[in-house]
Amino acid sequence: MAELIVLSHYQVRPLLQAREAGAASAEISPDLNRTTVRVSIEPDGAVFPGGERLRWEDAETIAASDNTCYLLEQGEVRAIKVFSEVTNWVRTLYPTRNAPTTLVSGLTMHRISGTDPWQDTLNKIRAASPVVGHVLDTATGLGYTAIEAAKTAERVTTVEIDPAALELARLNPWSQELFDNPKIEQVIGHVWDVIEEQDDDTYTTIIHDPPAFSLAGELYSGDFYAELYRVLRRKGRLFHYIGDPDSRTVQRTTQGVIRRLHEAGFTKVTPKPRAFGVLAQK
Repeated sequence: MAELIVLSHYQVRPLLQAREAGAASAEISPDLNRTTVRVSIEPDGAVFPGGERLRWEDAETIAASDNTCYLLEQGEVRAIKVFSEVTNWVRTLYPTRNAPTTLVSGLTMHRISGTDPWQDTLNKIRAASPVVGHVLDTATGLGYTAIEAAKTAERVTTVEIDPAALELARLNPWSQELFDNPKIEQVIGHVWDVIEEQDDDTYTTIIHDPPAFSLAGELYSGDFYAELYRVLRRKGRLFHYIGDPDSRTVQRTTQGVIRRLHEAGFTKVTPKPRAFGVLAQK
């Protein structure tokens, strides 16, 4: 399978500037700032080492779009955007200077203000550390949490309700290890239904990074927390991402989360403001 060429305005605008300056070639990242290659600048477009050509009119389209990544394939570009028949959400691969995030219903699924999606993921992993044994990632998304957790865990089970999320991940250069790492098991379904069928004391660590409360309120409920408690091993750790602790809405949500976690049996529920969540222990 040929390597994906995925571009955003961050990569294409400097390319257009090089063309305007009369350069014969330019360095560009073909995979959203993971690697770089040198492309030839020709009258009708930029030519990548493998022969793929980006037409200048398509480059200008990409450069004008701040909130979408594009796939270049067989000389054509298309926005990486998927409509989900499961959730009725439009999911868009949203560029940053580092790893992209997903835009869903106008909301980005990672923090991007003052940080980037990969650093956001690292903060969650550190808050849950040590991330060892069998790990449950309750919402796959682009797979960043599962990929990072698999670096130290023996096994990672990651659950995603929406196949469209995985369709987007397959086109994201930063997500490829999600599909290549044998330590990562992907499960499609509602995480509540998935864990209801699992044995007690299954997981050493749970990383619960649900969509916003307004999109998935059931994943913030006491009954769901009781299921998380049941499948977590004794002395296991649950990191629960909630949102910006400086937000009044999130502050109210956090108060309810802490109360319901205690009611479900968790102890030592500790705010982790740098990771925008709380850590609880069984």
